Amino acid sequence: MEQTFYSSCPLNCWDCCGFEVKVEDGKIKSIDGDRNHPITQGKICSRGRNLELRTNSPERLVYPQKKVNGAFVRVSWEQALDEIADKMKELKEKYGTTSILHSHDYANSGLLVNLDQRFFNCYGGVTELVGSICWGSGIEAQKWDFGDVYSHHPDDLFNSKHIVIWGRNVARTNMHLFQKLQEAKKRGAKLTVIDPIYNATAKIAHHYFTIKPGMDGLLALGIMKVLKNEDKLDYHFISNYSVGFEDLDKLLDSVTLEEIMEKTEVSHETFSFLARVYADKPVSTFIGLGMQRYDNGGNTIRLIDALVAVSGNIGIPGGGANYGNLQVGQSFDIEALTLPERKQASRKFTMMKQAEGILTAQDPPVKMIFVTCGNPFLQVPDTTLVEKAFTSTEMLVVIDQYMTDTALAADYVLPTTTVFETEDIYYASMYHTYANYGPKLVDPPGEVKSDLWIWTELAKRLGFGEEFQYSRKDFIEMGLSKLKKHEISYERFVQERHVELPSVKVPWSDYSFKTPSGKYEFTSQLGIQKGFDGKLAVSLPRESKWNNQKLAEKYPYTFLTIHPMRSNHSQHYHLVKGMEKLKVEISPDIAEEKGIRESDYVRFWNDRGEIKGWASIMKKAHPKTINVDEGIWKKYGGSVNVLTPARESDNGLGSTLYDCLVNIEKLSG
Repeated sequence: MEQTFYSSCPLNCWDCCGFEVKVEDGKIKSIDGDRNHPITQGKICSRGRNLELRTNSPERLVYPQKKVNGAFVRVSWEQALDEIADKMKELKEKYGTTSILHSHDYANSGLLVNLDQRFFNCYGGVTELVGSICWGSGIEAQKWDFGDVYSHHPDDLFNSKHIVIWGRNVARTNMHLFQKLQEAKKRGAKLTVIDPIYNATAKIAHHYFTIKPGMDGLLALGIMKVLKNEDKLDYHFISNYSVGFEDLDKLLDSVTLEEIMEKTEVSHETFSFLARVYADKPVSTFIGLGMQRYDNGGNTIRLIDALVAVSGNIGIPGGGANYGNLQVGQSFDIEALTLPERKQASRKFTMMKQAEGILTAQDPPVKMIFVTCGNPFLQVPDTTLVEKAFTSTEMLVVIDQYMTDTALAADYVLPTTTVFETEDIYYASMYHTYANYGPKLVDPPGEVKSDLWIWTELAKRLGFGEEFQYSRKDFIEMGLSKLKKHEISYERFVQERHVELPSVKVPWSDYSFKTPSGKYEFTSQLGIQKGFDGKLAVSLPRESKWNNQKLAEKYPYTFLTIHPMRSNHSQHYHLVKGMEKLKVEISPDIAEEKGIRESDYVRFWNDRGEIKGWASIMKKAHPKTINVDEGIWKKYGGSVNVLTPARESDNGLGSTLYDCLVNIEKLSG
């Protein structure tokens, strides 16, 4: 008999949708959007629908596996956990706890995902990852400027006269914002899109402007120059609610608009138009993730923030520099779940340079790696180095639902549950402020166990099992403890399915910022405290003709790796028909220059590696631009990160995936 239940999408995504799930005979039959969810309103993307395939696929791992003589064999949970725990005891005694690296990403957004930190903290503290491949530069940048990372309530864009979507294809990555843009247009708002690629969001815009990839900060600087020249800066905000403007003012005077036009490849008319837009407030700016994935990524976001600030679009309805919304995650008591006080030792690698850290670490060396919530062999830059590093250790343990590229290299692969096989609370720190309840709906197949069960069993073997003697409900209540004063409880989530967390609808409306000065900081004291200059700058991608002429002559094309339409990073490539072919999207000028036609087989490469795939000519894109959607598996032609650099961004906490030049040639028609 078919029954309908309500759940949540667990994918680390802008929208964090509510689900309506049909279950029959203990099996997930279909997934649709929760029509009563105020954000989802019945509509979900294909990534969410594909979670039915992810749960039911016969390719799922259903029992623990151990590699013996180069091949995986089935073992019992008892054997796998005993041997892993014994290795951890041995390493702790011989080298110390930081000889173990916990490599993770943010593939899922469940509250109890944080319990992996509880386990490693109780063990004594391991080598941890900091920063983010995805959005780390921008997060750090906005903390320097505002003191925290807040976005306006989704409905506030209906107060906007203008909406600027800057480097963000919301039609692909934030579908419910896309719907709100369409409604805002009907209500009279003017929509402007800035992006190197003419995408589905650009198609609904009143105005679309292309820019050379990596030059977005200079575009913002040029707009500010025009605003200054036309005496349209908001000096009331600057004088009363900010510090450091004199440094920005000197920067504006240090570069000519002609120099900026040359580097951005943007016309004078475009700068003038965008200056008129920002002066005609309120203007809501939605900032994408791609343009902060460069060596100059943090500075880029800070210059866009500065543009929003000097034009008077901070702290007003319909305004804002909308990047992420960390106030959502701040509602939970993460420390109650993770027990940071139990940590006795600590060492940190940035997520981008974890491979280099593994290979060079001493006192102690890295002897063992746990991989959770990620697939570093595909998602971490400079794949060749990653493979070398991860296979150099004495033991690699991967917890996953499928035999991924990373799992194939493991010594032990432990199968774990999907969203519908466990109970949790789900949220995202990107767009809206609702959190969703996800109940257990079906039993997992075979011998599959939850992450919590795995940590609990290992904890028992390692002598701190008492810290895991709680039910999932107990742990959820721990995480919700800070919300009791707002009358938000476990029972309320179960009853209402989704609950809006306390949040500021129009951030910084009181002009009280969380910076050291309490004001908006054009020159960041936090940046200075961390050993940086703290000032805004004219900075460019490292792999560009402006910084490396010889490299640009050898590799004349900018390589982007945007998010795929039907997969959350690498998670669904093996499940969805049609995704097993590597598509190389090229701008029309490259096709003409190289004699490449649609569906030609091509090779593209740089000093880090090469990839082959089938050409697809974009209808409109900035010249000399190539894109391949990230996440594609090695057996289908990936990883795109064979080509990308493992450098850190300018503020040290982001990746430089897009700061990447390549060359391309046609192999066959």
